[in-house]
Amino acid sequence: MLTKKIQMNNPDLEIINGTVDMFKDGKIIVYPTDTIYGIGCDILNKKSVQTIQKIKNRKKQKPLSIICADLKDISRWAMVSNWQYKILKKHLPGPFTFILKATREAPKVLQDPKRKTVGIRIPNNETCLNIVKELGNPIITTSVNKSGNQNYANPNQIKKDWFGKVDLILDAGKIKSEPSTVISLIDDQVEILRQGKGIFDA
Repeated sequence: MLTKKIQMNNPDLEIINGTVDMFKDGKIIVYPTDTIYGIGCDILNKKSVQTIQKIKNRKKQKPLSIICADLKDISRWAMVSNWQYKILKKHLPGPFTFILKATREAPKVLQDPKRKTVGIRIPNNETCLNIVKELGNPIITTSVNKSGNQNYANPNQIKKDWFGKVDLILDAGKIKSEPSTVISLIDDQVEILRQGKGIFDA
């Protein structure tokens, strides 16, 4: 397992490029976001997605969210109405996860099996955004914890507890670990499913 120190919003380009190469190789990586430390992989690597579900003890029926590079990137994975687009543009990048109807191109593992929806994030964090832009497609994002347990704020504890389970930890130091606010925009209706970091103002 590798560990690399990185600045949250002024990341070293060499580290970003090396991280992108590891994502392309199917590696499992821990990285800082604007809310919590996340664990993820390339959205298109089905085997790596399954590995994340396994090490988190996460039920397959519970969908995973993705980090997109920008608003234009979202339309490939989620259907966005004009009203929804205005909401997204107002609040992203930011500490929110928006639930939208999935497109046919969105991998099934990302979707709520009943509602056919997908969770979308664009964090206000240059490390995440640079990685996704260089990779060329989104990455899976979910909290670094066993499903249902407390999130990590200290990367040193992640190194201890997750040794051998992940391939790389991008260490940005201790962060105030507060999950994203999850907001459904299905049928052009706002429903706050989880209040976390950030204040949503429709």
